[in-house]
Amino acid sequence: MTLKTTNEIDIVRANSTKINDVDFENLTFGSVFTDHMLVCDFKDGKWGKPVIKPYEPFLIDPSAKVFHYGQAIFEGMKAYKDENDDVWLFRPDENFHRFNKSAIRMAMPEIPEEIFIGGLKTIIDLESDWVRKGDGDSLYIRPFMIAIGSGVIANPSTQYRFMIILSPARSYFAGEVKVIIADHFSRAANGGIGAAKAAGNYAGQFYPTKLANEKGYQQVIWTDDATHTKLEEAGTMNVFVRINDTLITAPISDRILDGITRKSLIDIAKRDGIKVEERSVLVDELLTAAKNGSLKELFGAGTAAVVSPIVGFSCQDVYYELPKIENSVALDIKEKLTKIQCKQAEDTFGWTVKV
Repeated sequence: MTLKTTNEIDIVRANSTKINDVDFENLTFGSVFTDHMLVCDFKDGKWGKPVIKPYEPFLIDPSAKVFHYGQAIFEGMKAYKDENDDVWLFRPDENFHRFNKSAIRMAMPEIPEEIFIGGLKTIIDLESDWVRKGDGDSLYIRPFMIAIGSGVIANPSTQYRFMIILSPARSYFAGEVKVIIADHFSRAANGGIGAAKAAGNYAGQFYPTKLANEKGYQQVIWTDDATHTKLEEAGTMNVFVRINDTLITAPISDRILDGITRKSLIDIAKRDGIKVEERSVLVDELLTAAKNGSLKELFGAGTAAVVSPIVGFSCQDVYYELPKIENSVALDIKEKLTKIQCKQAEDTFGWTVKV
């Protein structure tokens, strides 16, 4: 895979490092950040020169458009270190293309590949000591863009800031996950911004999820906005259903994020001869399968957890427990994917990119 990079990045090194104060064995996901961050501003119709500088707060005008009209997008990805201390990215081209799709949908400027990919490689190379090797260890990467132009008139900003921040991570395990199937709230609507990684998509999920938490459930399985009869996503992840020996997941649409973990799991499953269907899953179909015993697995798929098995779900105040199975397809394809990411298995797909 050939990706454009650049040497046109200024680097201002931190005077000291925080790394020796970090307990890498007891990390809370997304709470500790590395010594440096990348910043690049868009002004007067063009992108400036990226700068890598010490991680720090920055000043922003109170009337910045990001605060008032929500122009904010992001990506989530990881870097991994192999046994030879080489650092690898996983499908960064997919994150780059999706980031720009989000930018277009939110009336924000597209980021050049040289800045996105070149910036990723440069800052991760600088912070390579923060990428620990070992099962479950990784460096979480958060590229994002916000509107920093001032003024409260309701139109797109003319100034933007692109940034990359990094956070060391361990295996993400949420414990037993029980979910409620939504029958009122929706994550996204036709013609909306559900397919974009826009910040507001996630803020809108917090309240329904809070209500689910109060009932003893960890997440919500979102359904379509028009009829609430089709499964769409699980929390902040794509959702998969295994009925008998078939994996089913909703097709990509205006409402559903084109998940990189999702498409990777699909490719691995197909390679291994597992039947996969990308189609709508009706709530009634799920209930029927739960009642007759053909529902074998239900799980979310995303960057943080890779695969998050669901042990049970509630629908219209009736709880359905999933069977405990020995040969989990979800955990099997998760293991195969994580081994590719960490260079413990051959990458026959060409997904990994060396930093």
